[in-house]
Amino acid sequence: MDLLALADFTLVARHGGFGKAARAARRPKATLSRRVSELEAALDLRLFDRGRRDLKLTEEGRALFERAGALLTELEETAVAIASGSERVRGRLRISAPHLFSQTAMGRLAAEFVRRHPEIRLEVTSDDRMVDMIEEGYDLVIRVDPAADEALVGRPFLHDRLVVVAGPDMPLPAGGTVPAVVRGGNPVRGWTVGAADGERTIAVDPVLRLSSLIMIRDAVRRGAGAARLPLSLVSRDIASGRLICWGNVTGSEISLWALYPTRRLLNARVSAFLDLLRQSFPQGAPEELAAFLDEPE
Repeated sequence: MDLLALADFTLVARHGGFGKAARAARRPKATLSRRVSELEAALDLRLFDRGRRDLKLTEEGRALFERAGALLTELEETAVAIASGSERVRGRLRISAPHLFSQTAMGRLAAEFVRRHPEIRLEVTSDDRMVDMIEEGYDLVIRVDPAADEALVGRPFLHDRLVVVAGPDMPLPAGGTVPAVVRGGNPVRGWTVGAADGERTIAVDPVLRLSSLIMIRDAVRRGAGAARLPLSLVSRDIASGRLICWGNVTGSEISLWALYPTRRLLNARVSAFLDLLRQSFPQGAPEELAAFLDEPE
């Protein structure tokens, strides 16, 4: 594929027409039109619907523009960095992170990142779904135990596990059903935990169903019942005696991964943020994430 023709196509698509693109780039309109036509012929695709007064991307053209624009930008940035002898951390970085990690850690991480790299323009969105990085224009996503995806590469940077906790006036019962605070509307019958005396199943009766893990933790702190929560979210409460731990939930080990597309060059912005994650969580332990909670300013 002719990269120059691809660059001209993205120029026309970005400006919404040959005339506007020609004026912005100070190049002949006929040259841009010819090169886009050559690209369409090479791909055997119609990239634009050409009306009398307007120019619209076809579905195939829109898909090519979304992908090619980001790739060409990265190639240009890499060439500039190599020519200057170093890769400066600058420009726009878009990150998607899950709700709990966003609420507990991303604020401080984001502040530290822009402090280190003042030429960065960082945008973080909070979302538990697996976003389409290419289509939605993300440079990096953070997810909990993501499914295997050939289009993505990454590494785990933080590990956690679930524990069952309750208030200090609610000891682990020998039998019967325990009032519980649970997440969402999923049916819950019991939790299997490993304690000092072996593994056991705790039968639960959900008295509260809440959508946020922080809401659940706050309700348990107030004595509403027992709950299954990440250790990082309650480790300080356990250490202070504010909550007691009934045991680890069997098979509940989880990992947070930082992911980026395999088809993209690992630019300086993503590399620098990965470095910050490694420095912030050198052991990848739940207690390191807990340190971001209620930390004095």
